[in-house]
Amino acid sequence: MASYDVIIIGAGPGGYVCAIRCAQLGLKTAVVEGRATLGGTCLNVGCIPSKALLHASHMLHEAEHNFAAMGLKGKSPSVDWKQMLAYKDDVIGQNTKGIEFLFKKNKVDWIKGWGSIPEAGRVKVGDDIHEAKKIVIASGSVPASLPGVEVDEKIVVTSTGALELGKIPKSLVVIGAGVIGLEMGSVYARLGAEVTVIEYLDAITPGMDGEVQKTFQRTLKKQGLNFIMGAAVQSVETLKTKAKVNYKLRKDDSTHQLDADTVLLATGRKPYTDGLGLAELGVEMTKRGQIATDDHWQTSVKGIYAIGDAIEGPMLAHKAEDEGMAVAEVLAGKHGHVNYGVIPGVIYTHPEVANVGATEESLKEQGRAYKVGKFSFMGNGRAKAVFAGDGFVKIIADKETDRILGAHIIGPAAGDLIHEICVAMEFGASAQDLALTCHAHPTYSEAVREAALACGDGAIHA
Repeated sequence: MASYDVIIIGAGPGGYVCAIRCAQLGLKTAVVEGRATLGGTCLNVGCIPSKALLHASHMLHEAEHNFAAMGLKGKSPSVDWKQMLAYKDDVIGQNTKGIEFLFKKNKVDWIKGWGSIPEAGRVKVGDDIHEAKKIVIASGSVPASLPGVEVDEKIVVTSTGALELGKIPKSLVVIGAGVIGLEMGSVYARLGAEVTVIEYLDAITPGMDGEVQKTFQRTLKKQGLNFIMGAAVQSVETLKTKAKVNYKLRKDDSTHQLDADTVLLATGRKPYTDGLGLAELGVEMTKRGQIATDDHWQTSVKGIYAIGDAIEGPMLAHKAEDEGMAVAEVLAGKHGHVNYGVIPGVIYTHPEVANVGATEESLKEQGRAYKVGKFSFMGNGRAKAVFAGDGFVKIIADKETDRILGAHIIGPAAGDLIHEICVAMEFGASAQDLALTCHAHPTYSEAVREAALACGDGAIHA
């Protein structure tokens, strides 16, 4: 029987980061993972492979739409789908092997197999029992299901199947206008598919800043994505090589049908805790099926902790990583902390969309006085030079104190630009602090400074 200070169940971004940090802090650490490779959903069938396909398809878009204007003449590239998938797989392999190397470097043991917890202090993998002073559940999430929609990962697919289709579909119906649906919809639209997104609500990307939602949807429409809003999908009928999507419009209860080669079910994700034995242990769960934890990520059973998609909060890899590091600190007798008010969100379409902190809508609900500074990328020299002038930076600050409360960006490199605002918010900075900081020219980041200036006396280039 092997004995450890910590055993972590799951080797996704939360689990593997937690393991490395635990080892760095001197704890004897093991990770239980049943996949053939480390990295969890994110590295194997999520964040990383989708970014590879987004990059490849964006390069094709640039060749078809912008190369000629720059004097790059000639025929646009043809798509070798098998080679594009091979490139995607190579990217996955490089990342997962990198984690294996980090485990060896930090002396983290990988226990291969699926784990369960027969009692506090013990983890069962296959027929073997391993002892641990502390256990961390980092089991992640799986795609959520929808009544009347049966997934076969061939014609009706989740994000997993969408990353390895046998061929590029002529028509794709995406159920759900969230991050996954819009990213994968963008990929296939660029590759020539006719993409239709069906969304139950009246706006895409629920919970996002209203102004960004409208601009984002308008931009995606220009790129060829069709939207059917306020529609409830009733069922999907699969034929030999096609599918029929039946939906009802909420405004008048009228029923409609759409044909598609492929249907992507992208209605969110749910915690994956099956087979862990949590009910038998008496681990308290939330109404939404998440593991309930206290301020130190400990469950209702002493010595058992949980992080990432399995607990409350946004299902984001970087949120899981932050919690993984924080739990490691707690287990090593230090103080672990996660600032949930400063967790950015990013959508990797083109343009990218990023946000952090409060929206105007949430502040209005609270009755809080605020001011807004906005700057369009059309006024940014670098963005105009690379055909990326669509979008804007929006900074929201407290009306009295000027402290930054949130930011919303749609435009080039938004996912990178958001982080200087995250750092500013972490330090309690004002919009003026950002406005007075020299930004290199010409960079996209100047748009952030201009938006900060707009919170005061006004932007320079607007």
